[in-house]
Amino acid sequence: MKKKHDKLLQTALIVGMLIQPALSVHANDISWGIPKKGSGEVQPYPGSDYESIVKDNDAYYIGSPDDNAVYLTFDCGYENGNLPTILDALKAARVPALFFLTGHFMEEEPELVLRMVQEGHLVGNHTYDHPNLTTVSKERFFDELARAEAKFYEITGQEMSKYLRPPEGRFNQEVLNWAKEAGYYTILWSLAYVDWHVDQQKGGAYAHEQVMKRMHPGAIMLLHSTSSDNAAAMADLISSIEEAGYLFKSLQYLMMTDVVEEPMGIVIE
Repeated sequence: MKKKHDKLLQTALIVGMLIQPALSVHANDISWGIPKKGSGEVQPYPGSDYESIVKDNDAYYIGSPDDNAVYLTFDCGYENGNLPTILDALKAARVPALFFLTGHFMEEEPELVLRMVQEGHLVGNHTYDHPNLTTVSKERFFDELARAEAKFYEITGQEMSKYLRPPEGRFNQEVLNWAKEAGYYTILWSLAYVDWHVDQQKGGAYAHEQVMKRMHPGAIMLLHSTSSDNAAAMADLISSIEEAGYLFKSLQYLMMTDVVEEPMGIVIE
């Protein structure tokens, strides 16, 4: 029964993710993505209208062009055996990441949730049931966040970080308003590639190439933990990014009002 549930969830996630590569608006529904990818270490640009929507609403998709920092984030809807390898690589290289978790993931993988926290990573909210937030009521929106927060606290005894990644990258002004009301920053991305098709993986070298050719200052990187390509590439990818002169930082550094003097970093036992 669990395998059937996981397969159904995987199918739902993939269908939703198919829309991510393009930036579009349908009935006040924005599907985030950046049509013109960054290259040659130049930051990608979504256009002034979309950039203003983000910047005016406690949302982030990129850091400063004058900073060599990059911010690593993962979306985790379910687990298929690749996340432990990714965590091992992050731990060995002392690299912090932000993991966005669904309720399903936390229900099925509490030990991995604990490991994220114990090793110094941030955990953000990807909602409990992974709905398109532009289609839900305000009551459902707050319930989705609250249930995810409660499950995380049940597992870890800690409060979830106030970072929200809308499922499928879908949002509108109402969703941004509700997120702010709930005390959340909405976190989008400036660097991603098609890594979520688990039956169409092309190997670690392909993942490495796709990420490196899009690398740029201030990048907020979106990767999916279900990708075997990402797992295979992670150790070498971290080394290549650092050799290119970039520094992995906790996303807390982007929120100046939210930063303590020493933001949480990777903890190595």
